[in-house]
Amino acid sequence: MLTVEGLRSRYGRIEVLHGIDLTVASGEIVSVVGANGAGKTTLLRCLSGVQPVSTGTITFRGDLITTVPAHRRAARGLAQVPEARQIFTNLTVEENLRLGAYLFADERVDKDMAEAFAMFPILKEKRNLAAGGLSGGQQQMLAIARALMTRPSCLLLDEPSMGLAPILVAQIFEVVKGMKALDVTVLLVEQNAFGALSISDRGYVMETGRITFSGAAAELVADPRIREAYLGI
Repeated sequence: MLTVEGLRSRYGRIEVLHGIDLTVASGEIVSVVGANGAGKTTLLRCLSGVQPVSTGTITFRGDLITTVPAHRRAARGLAQVPEARQIFTNLTVEENLRLGAYLFADERVDKDMAEAFAMFPILKEKRNLAAGGLSGGQQQMLAIARALMTRPSCLLLDEPSMGLAPILVAQIFEVVKGMKALDVTVLLVEQNAFGALSISDRGYVMETGRITFSGAAAELVADPRIREAYLGI
């Protein structure tokens, strides 16, 4: 589904990604975990096309997309749920969802919205209210639902648990697990390493712009070095 080779990126003269190699197979949930400032968000921004790549390649569903504009990546089925949600707070819940479907003008849009409301019933209840009035957890649900309106084959999730109460974090992770039933592949970036790895097939650990560990999620959770450094165990 997604292959990254030798990816480097910089902000000005400061390089923040130093040769990232990563793969995500179709149907997988893959997590990238690490401390704040490790470069995880920059990695996702490079994949979605909003952050320039210095060197290296990104291949999506067999096509090289390293220089493809962000909106064309979305049209090909690569959608991002950005850090801090970035919903349109002055628009209603339904208007946010319809903006997510901007690529389409067919009868399926209403069906897609009905499926989003079935996944997140609270959004249906508040469909005509301003999105800025939603709680943090509800806004995260809206951000995920909006991304699903693009009919993605691969979803890039950036820190979906950020700022949420533990019970809401558990709900969001259950939603991410449910993406497999929708045939949506997931690349999940998270500081909550244990939570992310517990729902993932495989994982990568990032430190200061480099991948330092990778493997099956269960193996990473069991690794004493990772348990001490990232899981607090």
